[in-house]
Amino acid sequence: MHLEELGDATKVVEQAVAAGVTRLIGVGVNLEQSTNAVSLGHAYQEVWAGVGHHPLEPSEPDFRALRQLATDEMVVVVGEIGLDFEHVGGPHNELQIERLNELFDIAINFDLPVSVHNRGASHELLQAISRHKGIRGVMHYFALDWDWAQRFLDVGFYLSFAGLVTRPSRDELREVVKRCPADRLLLETDSPYGNSQKRMNVPNRPAYLIDTAELVADLRGVSLEQLADQERTNATTLFQKMK
Repeated sequence: MHLEELGDATKVVEQAVAAGVTRLIGVGVNLEQSTNAVSLGHAYQEVWAGVGHHPLEPSEPDFRALRQLATDEMVVVVGEIGLDFEHVGGPHNELQIERLNELFDIAINFDLPVSVHNRGASHELLQAISRHKGIRGVMHYFALDWDWAQRFLDVGFYLSFAGLVTRPSRDELREVVKRCPADRLLLETDSPYGNSQKRMNVPNRPAYLIDTAELVADLRGVSLEQLADQERTNATTLFQKMK
């Protein structure tokens, strides 16, 4: 989630906790937002931080500063990072790959998982993951078919699903949700983005994770409580400092 884009952070956190969402990660897409995420992690006991540099971010990443931030006790992930080859006008593909390699190195150096953005770059991401032995993490906002899901699962990654799976047209993605191993499935909001079908015209909130969770539980034939227990285990296994 991007708490700094949601306005009153206290209200957002309180609403999330009231809805049963008791662990939140504020992610950074550049140095400023990463710094803010760390500050929020220290301000709220329910919030941890991600530090990263989004592939479409126009500014030059300050790897030295990001490395320093990654040492903070509240940082549980390097992200949001990744590759985006579909957006016109973003940094060229080769530059994105160079930056991603640097960010993967930071994650490995500090034994942190990564949260990976992927648009039109699945082959290149698999190659980058294979080059960095020991890298672990999650495919953020997963939206691909089972063939690609299996490939990312095979290299040890988790799959994270957001409100997109609630769209009636996403039968292929719902099939991935059904088939994903229970111990590799994560849920997210990507707030203030990633709205569920019934909240298309309002900013997303961490509290609205329940929309996705209810559908995923139904698709997998488990109770909401069983799904919550599994999600808690998965999240604390991958984001180890959240235990």
